Parts: sequence; C-alpha cells; structure tokens
Amino acid sequence: MSEMSRRNFLGMVGMVGGAAAAYQMMNTMGLAASSTYTKPQLTGGGKGKSVLILGGGLAGMASAYEMQKAGYDVQILEFNGRAGGRCWTIRGGDEYTELGGFKQTCEFDRGLYINPGPWRIPCHHHAYLHYAREFGVKLEPFIMENWNAYIHREGKNGQQPTRVRQAEARTDMQGHVAELLNKAASQGNLDTGLTTEDKEKLLEALHEWGFLNKDGRYVKSLETSTFRGYDRDPGARLEPGTPSQPIGLDTLLERRLWSDLNQGMWYEFRSTMFEPVGGMDAMARAFESRVGRFIKYRARVTEIKQDTDKVTATYVDADGTTKTASGDYCICTIPLSILSQIKLTGVDKDLAEAIKKVPYASSFKAGVQYKRRFWEQDDDIYGGISYTDLPNQLISYPSNNYFSTGKGVVLGAYMFGTDAVVMSGMSPEERLKKVVEYNAQLHPAAAKEFDNGVTVGWHRVPWTLGCYGLYNADTRERYYPTLCARHGRMMLAGEHTSYWNGWQEGALLAATTAVQEMHKFASSQA
Repeated sequence: MSEMSRRNFLGMVGMVGGAAAAYQMMNTMGLAASSTYTKPQLTGGGKGKSVLILGGGLAGMASAYEMQKAGYDVQILEFNGRAGGRCWTIRGGDEYTELGGFKQTCEFDRGLYINPGPWRIPCHHHAYLHYAREFGVKLEPFIMENWNAYIHREGKNGQQPTRVRQAEARTDMQGHVAELLNKAASQGNLDTGLTTEDKEKLLEALHEWGFLNKDGRYVKSLETSTFRGYDRDPGARLEPGTPSQPIGLDTLLERRLWSDLNQGMWYEFRSTMFEPVGGMDAMARAFESRVGRFIKYRARVTEIKQDTDKVTATYVDADGTTKTASGDYCICTIPLSILSQIKLTGVDKDLAEAIKKVPYASSFKAGVQYKRRFWEQDDDIYGGISYTDLPNQLISYPSNNYFSTGKGVVLGAYMFGTDAVVMSGMSPEERLKKVVEYNAQLHPAAAKEFDNGVTVGWHRVPWTLGCYGLYNADTRERYYPTLCARHGRMMLAGEHTSYWNGWQEGALLAATTAVQEMHKFASSQA
C-alpha cells in the first residue's frame, strides 16, 4: 500500500469512526504510540540546597515530594488554607467564596460530594496511576459511556431526549453510514487507492460493523435488534422478541444526534476510566500527608525576584503581614492567569511576555443534590453522561452508591465559553434554578426532587481565574517552548506546561520534567 493510499484509508476511517478510530488504526499500522511516563530518578545530590515551590496543587506537591527525597530542603507557598488547587472536592459543610463576594455553604448529605475541577482519570494517565499505587489511593470505575443515557438535541418537533440505549442513535448512525459506504465501494466509487484485497476486506468489515443484511442494507430485523435493542425484549422458549425500527438517517442528521456519539471514542475518554473513592481530592490529601509539613498556607505571592544565587518570593501572610521566602532554586506552579498579575524581577523578557499570552478557559459546574436517585429509579441510568444542546451541556450521573434509597448528587451542568460566563454572572440561587430547569427537560422529576446544590464558575475562582491554560496553534508555537524552558534558577510547572491541558496528568508530568531539569542544573552548580 502506498503512502498516499494509507493516508486516504486513514482519512476514511476517521470520517466513519472519528478521530479515536483513526488513532487506533494508526496504532495498528505502527504509525502512532501511546504516551509513557517515566518515574523521576533523582539520585541524591540535593543535601544543603533549597527549593522554593510556589503553589500547592498537584504539580507543586509532586515537585516537593520528589525533590525532598533527593535531599533538598523544600518550602511551598500556597494561596489557600488547603492543598490541592483544582484537585478539589466539595462536601456538606464546606464553604466557598468566589470573586465578587458570592459565598456558598454546601448542604449535601454526609458521604455525597461534587468534584468542581477534575472528575475522571483515563487509564493511560500513567503518572497519576503511579502515584495512586504508591500512595494507596483507592480508585473505582468512572462510567463515561452509558447507552441508557440520553442525547438531547433540538429537532423539528422541539427537543426530545433520545436514548443512546439500545444503540438507537449510535448503531443507526453506523448502519446508515455503512450502507452508504457499502454501495459506494461496491460500485467502485471510493477513490481510496485500496488494493482489490483491501476492498474485499472493507466490504466485509462494513457488513459486520454496520449490521447490514445480505443485500448490504441496514433495515429493521431481529438481527439488527440484537445490536440496537428491541421493541419487546426476547423472552423464554418461543418469544424471540419484537424488532425495533431504526431511526432514519434524515432524522439523525436533522437532530444532530451524531454530534455526541463519539465522546466515548476520544482517546482521553476510553474505558476504563477511574475516579478516587470518596472524592477527587483523595490524591491531594495523599500528597499533603507526605509534604504538608513543608507548606505555608494562606500565603499570597505578590512578587518573585530572581538573583544570581537565589529566587525570593514576597507574600502576604494570613494576618496581612508581608514576608519573604527564598530558595536556591524555584519551581513555580502558579497558574499563568495569576502569575501574569504578579511582579516579576530578574526574569527574562521572553518569559514575562509568554506568561501574559495564554488565556484561561471559562468553565462552570453545578453539583445538584436531589431527594432521590430518579435517574436510576425512573430511567434505569446507572452512571454515565447525558448530552444536551441546552446551556448546561450535560448531566453526569454518579458512578457509585447504586440502588441507594437516599439522596444523590449529579453534575447537573458542565459549561464552557459564553454559556459559562453568563451562568456565573447570576447569583448562586439563580444558577441552580436554571440548572434544575435544564435537568427537568431530560428528567421531569428533577423539578420536584430538587434539594440543594453548589456551583463553581472557574473564571471567578480567586486562585486560578479560569479552568485551564487555553492554547491555540499560534501560542503553542510562539510561547509554549519559552514557558516550558528553565530560566536561570526558575522553572514553571503545571498543566499549562504540558499537552494534557486541564488534566491532572499534565500537572504531574510537568512536575516530573521540572524536577529532573532542576536537579540536573543544581548538580552542575556543585
């Protein structure tokens, strides 16, 4: 197969199965490989040397953990009264005051919680899983894909929830597309450069992948229903079940039901995904138990100054007094959205400019406690995510405590962009009212069963002013290399210095590379 025909073939796979399918095919063909994580090996040499770490999120604590093992004296300055940064869980009794003064007190029942920041862990995030194993952080499956959940899209007759269950949307989309491709391939109209043998295998694959009959058509039948589900399920003995009617391709396209079908196929979202038992902050607490003695809490950094022999941070303490802390070296994990507002002295102009060029994503989450788990009891939905084109964008159902007769908490909204900004501009009470209204369009019981909730608009969170570093092609090319480089005795770390933006994996990988580079530099100074 020529290089061009490979490209055409991969392009066709991508059009039919999405980016994840194309990526998997590239792996099969030996053209791509999964990312790897290498455990940092700092073989001593840190004794008598100090490292100042700015920020006590995962990147900061991981940096401190690894460097203190190599003998360095470490100190962490953390803005909050807790460690973890965006690795954050809100439980009943917790209080949170956002920029602008809105204060919320969570009223969730005991054992219930919401993760306003990261909320899931892919199985290929090897750095995170390494520390989970080392620290004994217990993980449980996070249900990303549930074929019983809903896709909720505007159509000619208004918004109507459609089950992914019975593969009504996904299987029908595969079937219709496979039928069209089968016709085109059979008539020799696919200009893909495939060999005769490849074409025969493609036709065979389309029949199996698209559930086509012997005539190459996707139609209502018992065979098709074994994939998409039945109108009446099979029973015992002479009850084969009643086949279901596929959704027409025109309806699938008109209601844009295809737009959320590939969520579970994205590389980041493939099974198995995990979450820590009891809340996402389990990892933060595990790190904190090991490096908490090095953390100065409620320390708001106002200036960073680099000299030829040290880095000094000026900060305001909890009592309002101004103090300083210094280290021979500095790993700064403060988000760029905050760092861009801090006075920098002795830092080269390229770095100072790059820090100001990366915006942070606006994002909004709402954790809603309902009086009963109606999504399970009424709709047979156990975990997973329903997608909607309403402003709340999705509803994520808890992946634990199934069949509980008590209350339950769902992620009732996860919004980005303008919708997130508009929602965050409302009062907490108004936000929850709107979120419940949106939830009720998928689950009518939501209006009656609402109990309480808590909301977080990330661009109003004082210690980040945004969800994560938002790069485009230009800023990746022009500023990202500068942000990733060591600058004298100072180096940045965090999800913004990784290609895993917005993921804890990015923070941990950035910490790994930062401590290795800083240790190498420190060793050269001996």
